Amino acid sequence: MATLKSSWAPEPMDLTEPLNDEIWVGSFENQMEIPGGYLWAKNDAEFLYLAVDFVEDTNNDPGTGDYFWLTFDTNRNRAITPNKDINYGVYPNQPNKMGKQLYLGPGRWTGLLNTPSESACRYDFGASPNSTTPHRIWKFKLDLSELNVSLATWWFLPYTFFGLRIHSSAPKLNYDTPANFYTSFSNLHRIQFSRKPTIAQSLQGPEIGSVGLIPSTQINATTGRATTTSTYYVKTDNHAFGGTLNLIGNRLKMQAVAGMAGSQYYRVLHREGTSGSFENFTSGWTNYRLVGTKYVPVNIAPNNAGYYFLYNPSSYDFSIDELLMQFDSRLLKTGLHQFQVEFYTYGSGTYSKISNPAQTLTIYIDNNVPQVSIDAIMHGSQQVNACGIVNLNGNTTDGIKVKFDAFDSEGNLLSYNVYAKYGEGHTQSLRSETHAGSGIALWQGANNLMAPQSGVYVPPVTCAYSFNVVAHARTTNGYGQIGHNSASRFITILK
Repeated sequence: MATLKSSWAPEPMDLTEPLNDEIWVGSFENQMEIPGGYLWAKNDAEFLYLAVDFVEDTNNDPGTGDYFWLTFDTNRNRAITPNKDINYGVYPNQPNKMGKQLYLGPGRWTGLLNTPSESACRYDFGASPNSTTPHRIWKFKLDLSELNVSLATWWFLPYTFFGLRIHSSAPKLNYDTPANFYTSFSNLHRIQFSRKPTIAQSLQGPEIGSVGLIPSTQINATTGRATTTSTYYVKTDNHAFGGTLNLIGNRLKMQAVAGMAGSQYYRVLHREGTSGSFENFTSGWTNYRLVGTKYVPVNIAPNNAGYYFLYNPSSYDFSIDELLMQFDSRLLKTGLHQFQVEFYTYGSGTYSKISNPAQTLTIYIDNNVPQVSIDAIMHGSQQVNACGIVNLNGNTTDGIKVKFDAFDSEGNLLSYNVYAKYGEGHTQSLRSETHAGSGIALWQGANNLMAPQSGVYVPPVTCAYSFNVVAHARTTNGYGQIGHNSASRFITILK
């Protein structure tokens, strides 16, 4: 078993770009040697990008029986789980069309699934940093949600297990790594994903560079809410903050301070609201430091005087680099909060402040989930109670209406969806709305709404039905969306 370390992709990657292009910088340095060539990896918050640099295959013959298998242990238990674990492959004679199948057991699959997917592959033939002789290259773009990988899980390092086959008909080459991976997952290789964004200095704050992956300059200094561009890997639109938050330092500032004479320390200051004095703000957390080829946990806490030791980013490799502070925002009140960082030298028993804080970071914290309820299910003028039975007369005008609430008092509602479920997982949408479609900056949603908005829902068959309302908060932890609430009610409908 080997470990492939993925580096951060600062922008979505185009699979048509050659391996010599600057978008692959960082992956060559962390490449993994495999039979017949090398494997590269980069990732952002949505996709894993892989490149198989197959230097032994110097015959440019796509569509002649050359293919790959790319297997992922999606629940990371090192065992084949039927209908869960994925094997990607190329369609016969179509080198740029990738399909997927699910494992049923050792060496057994469902066959190619006809389901929509954002994942893709591309066949290339050319030179690379590993060989100037033109050779075959496979490149992949894999949806992290499809692999069951999330960068938002701060409490453990994001990773997955994988196996790879690359096959060439001319020359005749067939390499499996690890051997027999498709019959046993016990020795699968590991991909370690990156949560280390390369955020342009122009987007970073001078001391607190970002909150998670969201640059400080993308957080409104008045409202404390984040708005990023539509192409950014963490999409926000006037989002509040919640959950466990990471304050990431400006790397250049931290390097400069840590390089000064004397042991370096810092404090994080906080105040509720935008006026009054700042107070020392402390928390404890665990980061993971790379020692050799393994990450080992390091417990971070202030010393007895309330100061944190400043790790020099040039000398230490952590799973979350430049992490100044990790704290549970649920311990703070809903509303505006401000943070500053002070840097210190220490000598002769005295802490000496290097300079006054150059930045005040304002963020709006909201850990409340939207208020959601089903107030009534109506059949004509009659209200149907939970577990009730409704007899429909069979015409197209006799149906059901759902009266519901989807409301967020702070104005941080992202979306709501009302839908019916019945039978073997069948779903029909009755009504939905999003913050983007509302045209309101602080969208609260509403109470006493009806679904469908006009007319009635006419159920297609006699069955037990569940009517559901799900509302998502417009709240981020800096890595993705967090916070939702739901309500449901079950009735039986006879047609």
